[in-house]
Amino acid sequence: MILSHKKRTITVQNSDISVQTMDGEDYICLTDMARGEDGCDHIRNWMRTRETVEFLGLWETMHNPDFKGVEFDTFRKEAGLNRFNLTPQKWVNATNAKGVISKAGRHGGTYAHRDIAFEFGSWISPAFKLYLMKEYQRLKAIESNQYNLEWNVQRILSKANYFLHTEAVKEYIIPDSKRVWNQHLEYAEEADLINVAIFGCTAKEWREANPERTKAGENIRDSASINQLNVLANATVLNSEMIRDKLAKEVRFNKLKDMATRQLEALAKHDGLKSLKKTTDAVYLTAPSDLP
Repeated sequence: MILSHKKRTITVQNSDISVQTMDGEDYICLTDMARGEDGCDHIRNWMRTRETVEFLGLWETMHNPDFKGVEFDTFRKEAGLNRFNLTPQKWVNATNAKGVISKAGRHGGTYAHRDIAFEFGSWISPAFKLYLMKEYQRLKAIESNQYNLEWNVQRILSKANYFLHTEAVKEYIIPDSKRVWNQHLEYAEEADLINVAIFGCTAKEWREANPERTKAGENIRDSASINQLNVLANATVLNSEMIRDKLAKEVRFNKLKDMATRQLEALAKHDGLKSLKKTTDAVYLTAPSDLP
């Protein structure tokens, strides 16, 4: 298990505590929480209690399908005995646990999933746990606001590019359209060309699959992630230029799909998403049975 490079710091009772992300989940540094010469001893002493072993085992049972229950039962039977000793590395190696991570080296330490870190905070002191939870919640609120700001900026950019797209349709497709009374459908079909390439469905298909969100006034692009909005902006500009170059619709769709797949894949890798292939197969790579 490898933590991502996304590292943040929160301050709890004058101690700087590192928070890192792995597979979309936050892990908090127990070493920082128990800072001092006997910090590692604090972690080991906490882990050797029966209550802690049972808590760790229950957490892994709920979240880790590869957890080794037989080895856990051995630890549970021995927990609390004077001779029993348990370190983070021993726990991970024996049970294939993923809730606790031990990193060696100068910038290493013991990290634990936030659920487990909060439990360790209780062992330090109830006050420490409360301050830890408060500072962590403050961190997530700040990150959420930053995410929303970035999403709004990307949404505005997408709308600006969509104007360029409609101008290209108006100038190069409408004059040759065989539709007399419903030329507005040309705009919708070109928009859906991009929707299918990125989201794997048309706007109508999304509305039918999300009736409640549609009633609330949302559309397919309102539900897009930041990565999807990035690629959406790029695809809109690309399709506008291809329309001006008078490329066939099928050719344009294939180019849009290839570009969307490539860029979404690169952005997903950048974000450290583990289930990239499953996501792209299910959402981004679905080609339409009939082009709009």
